[in-house]
Amino acid sequence: MPLTLANIGEDNIIKKIGGKPEVKKHLENLGFVSGGNVTVISTLSGNVIVNVKESRVAISREMAQKIMV
Repeated sequence: MPLTLANIGEDNIIKKIGGKPEVKKHLENLGFVSGGNVTVISTLSGNVIVNVKESRVAISREMAQKIMV
């Protein structure tokens, strides 16, 4: 399921990252890699704030849709 459907506070493991190569590279640079842990902290009008690799990152709904957990 996409990250946008994950429950707040629940630990998830990233299964796959979709999208164009430049989008994948951008997400990888932010710490979103297959097999990594990601936790949704909050959502605000579709945008998502997550904990990934000991950092808090805010991503848009479109980016979150490309991250499968």
